[in-house]
Amino acid sequence: MKDTFLLVYRNIRERKTRSILTMLGIVVGIAAVVAIMFISYGMQESITEQLSEMADIIMVTPGSVELGSFGELGSFTERDLKDVERISGVKEAAAMMGEMQEVEYRGEKVMVEIVGIEPRDMDAVFGETVKLEEDGDSGTSASGRELRENDRKACQIGYSVANDYFDYEIGVNDRLTINGSKFRVIGVLEEQGGFRSNVDAQIYVTKRDAVNIFDTRDISSIFVRVRDIGEAEEIADEIEDQIDDNHKLDDFTSAMAMGGAIEDLKSIFSVLQVFLLAIASISLIVAALGIMNTTLMSVMERTHEIGVMKAIGAKNRIILFLFLMEAGVVSGIGGVLGCIVGVIAANVISFGIYTAFDVEIAVVVKLQVLLGGVAVAMIVGILSGLYPARKASKMSPVEAVRYE
Repeated sequence: MKDTFLLVYRNIRERKTRSILTMLGIVVGIAAVVAIMFISYGMQESITEQLSEMADIIMVTPGSVELGSFGELGSFTERDLKDVERISGVKEAAAMMGEMQEVEYRGEKVMVEIVGIEPRDMDAVFGETVKLEEDGDSGTSASGRELRENDRKACQIGYSVANDYFDYEIGVNDRLTINGSKFRVIGVLEEQGGFRSNVDAQIYVTKRDAVNIFDTRDISSIFVRVRDIGEAEEIADEIEDQIDDNHKLDDFTSAMAMGGAIEDLKSIFSVLQVFLLAIASISLIVAALGIMNTTLMSVMERTHEIGVMKAIGAKNRIILFLFLMEAGVVSGIGGVLGCIVGVIAANVISFGIYTAFDVEIAVVVKLQVLLGGVAVAMIVGILSGLYPARKASKMSPVEAVRYE
């Protein structure tokens, strides 16, 4: 075994440039696979973590919901809200009114989504996930206060509205004109991003002010918090049946339990990972062809040497093992380097996404992926070297010795 390793080392060293180029093919292929896996795991973890904070919530909309987007078919009424509140297992139910309106600040006009909600219902909808911006040094609120029941012509604004929508930043006590009426900014919410990025782009007012702005009492969506997460799906079905019955329509209501959305999301990410891995595997196929070509060239160059080895007693399995070992060492080293490069690449991609789009995606490094990357590299290398190695082992000693 020691002699075999020494021979493998000598052969790789003598053909250093070719071995390095072959190894680079494996490095690129494994790095691509590893980086894609770590980034996709990070995206999945980031989004499911946000959804998990709302696992006991059911989002009820007049239309079909598909993970954050829905097609509106109408609106709800106060009767619908009261009926939902009476359903067994419902802890809280909060109504939201939403509509795009023209907002003016310092002479600049922008269309922004205005959301009307009772201040006491904010926790029912968002819990502890949405808060006012905090002072980074003291950890205290630096951006105003929460909405109150007795507030009139006052609003809380999302992070993007405050910092990105207008040429000038908006702060506490600044005045906005919404649909012709002046509103005072009493709070700026901290940046949400991810699944809750819509919060960053909204302005929140009391339900009474929303009625005046929209000139209607129609409810655009209802958020329900349940007592037992395990009953969320059954409660969602009951909500749909109740509101559909109120409006005498089939499939008028869509109630999506966030816990169910998490499972749907995991399934989507699984399909996405398979698709991305299939694309990344193309580079592994190219690397496999490179290993096969390198091993074939090595067999041709060492035909005379193979003949001498067989003439002095080397058996076919020894020759086969020697060339397979050479292919396995090159691909194994390439796999280890590929995993290292993959981790670095994943972090670079994560930083690039954050810099370009201000979206933070954590890189989730998993040991099984690293071990799998090295194993795949070695398997690819050995399988690619199998044909050339078998060809070398089947050579006739006499013909091989005569070969120049």
